[in-house]
Amino acid sequence: MSAPVFQESQSFADTRVRTSRAIGLARVLCILGIVYVHAWTGLYGPALTALDHTPQGLLRWGLIELLARSSVPLLSLVSGWLVGPSLARRGARAFLAGKARTVVVPMLAWNAIAIVVVSGAAYLGLLYAPQPTSWGWLANELTGLAHPNEINVQMPFLRDLFVCLLAAPLLVRQGDRTLAVVAVAALAWSLAPPVFPLLQRPSILGFFVLGMLVRRHDAAARIAGAPLVLILAPYLALSGVKIWLELYGEAQGLASPLLMAAVDLAMRGATALCFWALAWRLAATRAGGVLLRLEPAMFLLFCCHLILIWCAGPAIGRLTGPLGAPAYPLFLLAQPLLALGATLLLGRLLVAISPPLAQWLSGGRLALQR
Repeated sequence: MSAPVFQESQSFADTRVRTSRAIGLARVLCILGIVYVHAWTGLYGPALTALDHTPQGLLRWGLIELLARSSVPLLSLVSGWLVGPSLARRGARAFLAGKARTVVVPMLAWNAIAIVVVSGAAYLGLLYAPQPTSWGWLANELTGLAHPNEINVQMPFLRDLFVCLLAAPLLVRQGDRTLAVVAVAALAWSLAPPVFPLLQRPSILGFFVLGMLVRRHDAAARIAGAPLVLILAPYLALSGVKIWLELYGEAQGLASPLLMAAVDLAMRGATALCFWALAWRLAATRAGGVLLRLEPAMFLLFCCHLILIWCAGPAIGRLTGPLGAPAYPLFLLAQPLLALGATLLLGRLLVAISPPLAQWLSGGRLALQR
């Protein structure tokens, strides 16, 4: 009678290990994808919009809208999945203090670095970038309290994630029905015009709570291991809808903001599901093991990649040309790898110069490499 119990225990342990590896791989895939969302184009405003329906414009649109936009939903789901055990192990006070160190402090530090480096370079005429216009602009650029940052445009994710983490001690005590209502309300809120800036991206709360429900019902492995046809079908169907709306929706009078927002939200969820299934399958391979070695540097990449793009993008762009130039697609496709390489070098430099500084700027992640 002991053999089945042992086998069940071993299977449970294997599933936990694979899930942990898949979470690390999901972070790697998502944060590399985020770089595409912010990739350097060398164009702004009408000049950029004018190339939307050219082959290069559609390539960029596809990378962002059909792939990279899944990053925030999946990262939010993962954060919600992890929050319950962390709270139970540490208690609410220690949990929130730890999250302040690993989320808020790096956010403030990198926003300050961005202001000094990027705005400073713009002030010196070395690049075209936002510069301080008032003390209010400076305060918001540092904290992101009132509206999204103009330089580090990825930081509202950390800002909203911390709001979710502040609510986590209350949320974990709620029943499934209450959590489901919160998730649906947050996702519906994300479709409405912005009114109250408690959350700049309310969908983060919606996916965060869904991650808590997935953990509560031990569904992460079941979802990831579902047949590929069931995982890909929503993604392919919504991709077709999204492409059609992009190409023909405005001409057909169907490109209403609410419809576009609803399709975009559904697309993000479907794509996040595909990337979770991919991470789960990679977790059982040697390639997944190689990619997993990058995971400690991913948070640093998330925090610093826009500073790298602001500063290095124009220099590399002089060689390739901006969006529309013949060589630009090579630069576009390579930008996540270029940013990753620069981040790995930066991480080693920070650890060599000051391990405590490396720990603070990476939210404690680089300390894992020592």
